[in-house]
Amino acid sequence: MSALEKSMHLGRLPPRPPLPGSGSSQSGAKMRMGPGRKRDFSPVPWSQYFESMEDVEVENETGKDTFRVYKSGSEGPVLLLLHGGGHSALSWAVFTAAIISRVQCRIVALDLRGHGETKVKNSEDLSAETMAKDVGNVVEAMYGDLPPPIMLIGHSMGGAIAVHTASSNLVPSLLGLCMIDVVEGTAMDALNSMQNFLRGRPKTFKSLENAVEWSVKSGQIRNLESARVSMVGQVKQCEGITSPEGSKSIVEGIIEEEEEDEERSESVNKRKKEDDMETKKDHPYTWRIELAKTEKYWDGWFRGLSNLFLSCPIPKLLLLAGVDRLDKDLTIGQMQGKFQMQVLPQCGHAVHEDAPDKVAEAVATFLIRHRFAEPIGGFQCA
Repeated sequence: MSALEKSMHLGRLPPRPPLPGSGSSQSGAKMRMGPGRKRDFSPVPWSQYFESMEDVEVENETGKDTFRVYKSGSEGPVLLLLHGGGHSALSWAVFTAAIISRVQCRIVALDLRGHGETKVKNSEDLSAETMAKDVGNVVEAMYGDLPPPIMLIGHSMGGAIAVHTASSNLVPSLLGLCMIDVVEGTAMDALNSMQNFLRGRPKTFKSLENAVEWSVKSGQIRNLESARVSMVGQVKQCEGITSPEGSKSIVEGIIEEEEEDEERSESVNKRKKEDDMETKKDHPYTWRIELAKTEKYWDGWFRGLSNLFLSCPIPKLLLLAGVDRLDKDLTIGQMQGKFQMQVLPQCGHAVHEDAPDKVAEAVATFLIRHRFAEPIGGFQCA
């Protein structure tokens, strides 16, 4: 899961210089903008990166669940993209543009249950078994009995779900599997510190711009371009304001809070009766999913993951932000040539967001070498 693995690697990666043109510098925990060097943190719509969006209906015992997918491409294998915990399909936006320009493929980026714009009857059931079944059900709903060749690519929690989906044979046309920065050993070691990490995050944001700014300056996403499209899928407007304190934004020292409106505390009740548009302007944003409440599922996502990954009888790719992520089972498997591995240094945990071109190049090379896809635009394997 994204926040989980982010927490476990804090302090283990070498410090990274500020992003080019960031205009930011570090001084202890504080990061301030320099005068005249302000950057654009405004959100960007999904349509700048994906060609279409679809809500896929899946029938079950209690009715219908609706899964949001974003799509691009019309030919070649389907790359089914599964995001990390707390993130959404929009985390794959910049990667999608990068991979589509390199190989002939189709992209299907899925909002997993409890995340993004997906609507299910039981959004609190985030067990690996349930989410893996969701993936299989979405594939069946989209393609029927004759699905095209599919490669599962998952980041963090999504990587774990991809492995559980593959090992349970829930996608009959599966041709490849890729995990991005998720390893059983380090994930399990980090479970004890996960709640502390989540408590250290801001609870609310004054605006989408504030959320984007926090994500970049805190290091959750090191690529501003990706943050501007993906943070929209991580946060939502609060459904109601009961206290003026709820409008305070972010962690002190990362974003300077605006001066409080003195009249705001006096008009909380009145504001509920105002025009809907005005009310929305005043409402802060909060996380779409409370990751702390998913704790009972963490163990099931990651325990036994390495051996499950190694046992999948299909070509496999593991992309890591640092070689220190490897646990014993994967180290042995890598030495035995059971999967391909590539380390992408100078990335945070959200590897596909921090370095979308490098991840696209690695995936494109994997697809071409296994003759799963054809290169386009003169792309040459690395």
